[in-house]
Amino acid sequence: MTSKFPRILLATAFVISVAALAQTGSAAAAPGAASAPASSAPAVTGTGTKVGTISMEQAIFATNEGRRDFEALSKKLEPKQNELKNQNDEIDALKKQLSAQQDKLNDDARANLVKQIETKQKSLDRQLQDAREDAQNQQNEIAQRIIQKLGPVLIKYAADNGFGVIMDTSQPWPQSPVVWWGEAVDVTKPVVDLYNSQSGVPAPAASSAPAKPAGTRPAVTPTKPATTKPDQPK
Repeated sequence: MTSKFPRILLATAFVISVAALAQTGSAAAAPGAASAPASSAPAVTGTGTKVGTISMEQAIFATNEGRRDFEALSKKLEPKQNELKNQNDEIDALKKQLSAQQDKLNDDARANLVKQIETKQKSLDRQLQDAREDAQNQQNEIAQRIIQKLGPVLIKYAADNGFGVIMDTSQPWPQSPVVWWGEAVDVTKPVVDLYNSQSGVPAPAASSAPAKPAGTRPAVTPTKPATTKPDQPK
């Protein structure tokens, strides 16, 4: 079974100024500062005038740390995905049996088979929902850990390279305030490279594909087995 990578749904698009990122970065770096208001962190005012863009969503998945940890999570979730697929296959087999034999079954046998299918389907639906929520929570934990360390790296890159504002382009317009931008102003790759050089996490093996293809919006769901039930959530 080929496991599609469960990917995280990040927050809505936002504009990141150098000063605001400095505050969040300082708060993240200081022990116990997570609950302190942002205004208590020393502000670092950007003196640059350049405007840049970054896909924070893409950056998280592109870091060596993100690729490593999301790939590990994908493998961790595979047994559950296989279990759900097997249950779905069992339900499909029962549905085919009902379709093929319903004219030959007496009322009691038909009712018993229908009830069996409905019971198994309800159980599968509940387990699918639980699996989605569990995957979402684990993905969020990884992403939050990375983004707290990514913020200060972005601040340093912006300050060193004369940027006054960097806007997040993870979401397409109109969800994002950025209508259009050119590749020349995108700093996602250099920021990721800087993060990787400081993290000490080696690049995954060459055969390991990035956790998330660039330019696509992430979907929050583990791989879901195909089903013939039309109203089953995807």
